Amino acid sequence: MMASRTLHPARIGPYHIIQLLGEGGMGVVYEAEETEPVRRRVALKLVRTMLDDTRDVLARFDAERRALAVMNHPGIARVLHAGSSETGQPYFAMELVRGLPLTEFCDARRLNVRDRLQLFVGICEAVQHAHQKGVVHRDLKPSNILVTDEDGHPQPKIIDFGIAKALGPQGPEVVAKTMAGFAMGTVAYMSPEQASNASMDVDTRADIYSLGVMLYELLVGHLPIDPAEVGLHQFLARLVSGDTSPPTPSVGLATAAALSETIASRRRTDARHLKRALRGDLDWIVMKAMHTDRSQRYETANALAADIRRHLANEPVTARPPSTRYRVEKFVRRHRVGVITAGVASLLVVTSSVMAAVGLVRARRAEQLAASEAEAAKEVADFMVNLFRQSDPNVQRRQNMTAQALLEQGIRRVSTDLSSQPLLQARLMQTMGTVQTSLGKYVEARVLLEDVLRTRERLLGPDDVLLGETLTSLGELTRDRGELDVADGYLMRAQRIRERALGPLHADLATTLSMMAALRMRQTRLTEAESLYQRVLAIDAVARSPDDARTLRDMRGLAAVYRAQKRNAQADSLWKVTLQRQEQSLGSEHPDVGSTLNNIGAIAYSDGKYAEADAFYGRARPILERAYGVEHPLTVSVINNQAEVLWKLKRYAEAEPLFRQALAAKERLYTPEHSSIAVSLNGLAGVLRDSKRGAEAETLYKRALAIREIGNGSTDLAETLRDYAVLLRATNRAALATQLDARAATLK
Repeated sequence: MMASRTLHPARIGPYHIIQLLGEGGMGVVYEAEETEPVRRRVALKLVRTMLDDTRDVLARFDAERRALAVMNHPGIARVLHAGSSETGQPYFAMELVRGLPLTEFCDARRLNVRDRLQLFVGICEAVQHAHQKGVVHRDLKPSNILVTDEDGHPQPKIIDFGIAKALGPQGPEVVAKTMAGFAMGTVAYMSPEQASNASMDVDTRADIYSLGVMLYELLVGHLPIDPAEVGLHQFLARLVSGDTSPPTPSVGLATAAALSETIASRRRTDARHLKRALRGDLDWIVMKAMHTDRSQRYETANALAADIRRHLANEPVTARPPSTRYRVEKFVRRHRVGVITAGVASLLVVTSSVMAAVGLVRARRAEQLAASEAEAAKEVADFMVNLFRQSDPNVQRRQNMTAQALLEQGIRRVSTDLSSQPLLQARLMQTMGTVQTSLGKYVEARVLLEDVLRTRERLLGPDDVLLGETLTSLGELTRDRGELDVADGYLMRAQRIRERALGPLHADLATTLSMMAALRMRQTRLTEAESLYQRVLAIDAVARSPDDARTLRDMRGLAAVYRAQKRNAQADSLWKVTLQRQEQSLGSEHPDVGSTLNNIGAIAYSDGKYAEADAFYGRARPILERAYGVEHPLTVSVINNQAEVLWKLKRYAEAEPLFRQALAAKERLYTPEHSSIAVSLNGLAGVLRDSKRGAEAETLYKRALAIREIGNGSTDLAETLRDYAVLLRATNRAALATQLDARAATLK
């Protein structure tokens, strides 16, 4: 016997029903079409009558509709019409919004904390607009905030404005009758005064409470208190009494320890960094918005939004008790450059003048400056270039915070003090952009370098030698980000400029050609990569010393090409010579030594010598962490490599967190289709597969395949196809596994 299905009407009032969109405690929502007086699609909400008098519902809503008519905000969906069906059920026709509920959208797009906060500010602005028009929502929750993608930017749209008040309880005698009709989600976001039986007018601060609960969920990934867990009646009793005592967001994340990494991953970070981001200002902001005493909440949605903006700008927030220490910390964080350089500024002028007088400052390299730039300004520039060069981990091994502080110092000072000298400003920004790239700060570096490129093109023309420098830096940055076609364009142009202006044996040309060789390696154009490295090393032999760090890096690059070409003996020999000369000339703690150790570990891994590989990675990782920090691409690479070895050694419990750490970092560093992300996805899938967690593994294999299908590495694609086939056979899908193996065989 077939189960009966709910029959939906073909028409309600003047609206033709197209399909069911959703169903909840209040009623059902249809997509419908209106043909007269205008032809348009609408969302039609058919309300289940919870009160005795349908006319009363419609009368109350009609009053709300008049208020809604004066609202005009892109973040609020309009209510177009109200009426009742032939059976007497109230309905409301609303603007049709094709979007995802707030929390679903943020998780699906894996928005980080900052992006979630900026999106939430837009929601607060829409709520504020309604409040200024005298309309209170009373039922704010994620499902009533739909988010669409408009030209790459998320646009929230609040629905059901005014309907909640029209349908809501009007007095204490109604509360008991209607409370059971609220969906559990609605109760979870309800303010204490809405749940109370007391005769208290519900004002705009009820919406502030609901905003606080939603902000908590956006940040932490779950409700502060879930009615489904504590029981509806107990939850309501605690809410009415003000005895909710929810944990702060940072504590709430810690209580979900088993899910914390998953929650953090949906925010493009890890649990440790997410907890650190929530602790402090955001804890205070959320708890103030959710205060059970409405007099202690934010007075307006604008006030809540303003505090979030202050947090994003590193300004003191009003939610925290004022203290001198807190305000000083915020001032220092906001003006780190100014604080650091305040004592240095006058010394810089004096020192540069003295050094110019005694001839201690030398031009870093020959550069054409505008005729209007004074010689003193040139020498100040050289002094500052040398200062900022010290933050480059390849020049002097400092901690990342020190390097970043020096860079921030330079960016702020140069952008303000040298605005009247654009060529001099561009020279310094070029140096800082290059160092930012070295530190793995790709987004910040790109802003600087693209600005330098525009300035130099505008003032020097399209073929000036200085453009070769900037184009090479942008080529390196975009290559490392995985934008290989973009990098190709930059580097080809840089090569043409430098060959014509500098000649065939100049060290700067060798730099560009080395970047190009590494790009060809990434594109699996190995013959071209080898030819380029051979040419680079020929230039190095003339223009650089045998133990120059750049020469040794070029040797290492050629060794990698040999290995990719299966010329293992040549590769291994060249790598060992490179390592020996690096340790002798640069020191055993130099980051280049760490990178070479990582490469040699990869050789041992590919030869199946897993214990030996683990030893090399174990030596490389602390060197790279000290030089660059844990978020740098090179450090992330060795972490992922360690995870690969531990997987092969069947130490799954140790391998999994390292894979997850590497994957989270790569998703922050690179474009979504970057091949390096697929490496971590494939490795983590293997650990989960071998840990008998097939469903999780399959999801990751599919993601890895999607990336590798559009990449250039047939060997990498074959690896994922074969690994996925193993899982399929283990889950009784041998036919599909055979197909994948057959396809992998064609890619060798």
